[in-house]
Amino acid sequence: MDEVKRHEVGPRMSQMVACGNMVYTAGVVALRAPGKPVGEQTADILAKIDDLLAAGGTDKSKILTATIWLSDISSFAEMNRVWDSWVVPGSTPCRACVEAKLAGSEYTVEIQVTAVR
Repeated sequence: MDEVKRHEVGPRMSQMVACGNMVYTAGVVALRAPGKPVGEQTADILAKIDDLLAAGGTDKSKILTATIWLSDISSFAEMNRVWDSWVVPGSTPCRACVEAKLAGSEYTVEIQVTAVR
């Protein structure tokens, strides 16, 4: 049986779980940039995702899927400018992006990814 590795384990959830050749992140919000514009929050989230993927033994070039939630879909272009400069050309994942009410009004974007090791 594959070993399950958890990172930043809390009472409700782990920020990252790796099992076999798969790495899953929780939905990541901009804990270091709450209340900032969508672009700054996106950059903060993607930096955190880089850290979580590294802890799981992988990197952004191996992301298979991404789900992005925006509190206001009119910020789609601003978020995409940061996303597009972060993803690895030729290794872009499948992705969905929707508008949704997030956990707190200080957060305008949330991102969750699944990657392979």
